[in-house]
Amino acid sequence: MDREKFRAWWQASRPPFYIATFIPLTAGWLLAVKGGAPLQVGLFLLINLYSVMVHLATNLANDYFDHVLGADAGESIGGSRVLQEGKISIGDLRASLWVLYTGAALLAAGFMTIRHMWIMSPLVLLSLFSSFFYTAPPIRYGYLGLGEIFAGVNMGPVMVVGTQWIITGAPSVTAFLVSLPIGMMVAGILYYQSMPDMETDASVGKRTITVRLGRRGAYFGLMVQWAVTYALIMGLTAGNILSPIAASSLLTLPILVRLLRIIPGIEDWQELNGYGHYVRKLYFINGTIIILAVWLR
Repeated sequence: MDREKFRAWWQASRPPFYIATFIPLTAGWLLAVKGGAPLQVGLFLLINLYSVMVHLATNLANDYFDHVLGADAGESIGGSRVLQEGKISIGDLRASLWVLYTGAALLAAGFMTIRHMWIMSPLVLLSLFSSFFYTAPPIRYGYLGLGEIFAGVNMGPVMVVGTQWIITGAPSVTAFLVSLPIGMMVAGILYYQSMPDMETDASVGKRTITVRLGRRGAYFGLMVQWAVTYALIMGLTAGNILSPIAASSLLTLPILVRLLRIIPGIEDWQELNGYGHYVRKLYFINGTIIILAVWLR
């Protein structure tokens, strides 16, 4: 693979977003270890491999189907843009989806067989279903305003509880509770990413939550989402489910306030794409704090 082709696939994979996968997996792993399970680093790495394959497949599937359906055409700024810029052919992208989904399914099946944990097959099927049908016909649940819900469930409870379950052999209520603010923040990233594309999404019938709410409602929804996130973290801290260090998440409020002050002054919301780093910083910092709070509990 030459350098230009490598750069194109790197652009398509959007590696900075892998942190969204790493945080819930790490939280679930540490919850298992704190509960008395051995480290099992090799097993944790296999879980990461499956999750990264599904995450990458999700990104590429979104690029593929949004391109085919016209959601990333024209002035839209969604996706990695590799198809629109002619850096990767649609045939190569389609072939990569076959490889990734087949590989992920075989890895999961082999793991569940060796570990005698076929009881987890519904979680595996949910993750694969959610990954593919976010934009794939005939379901396209992302076009129905359900994208944030599925993202929050998969990147929160499914990943945190699933990892803890695999390591220990049994799920726990604690893992589920810890997963809630993580899932809420991941859903918040997807929610914010949809804001710059509200007009282009609406033009192709993509009825995301922000499209349904309109500008004023979407702005209010962003505030509510983060208010619920902070309330969950504080509640878990007060309930001694997380270490008191989790309360330091409140120190990230100035980042949120800065973003909330910027948005009303922007007339063309496509410019919001340039401020998405605020949301990603909020997730990274608060996610790291939650991980530390799990370990220090």
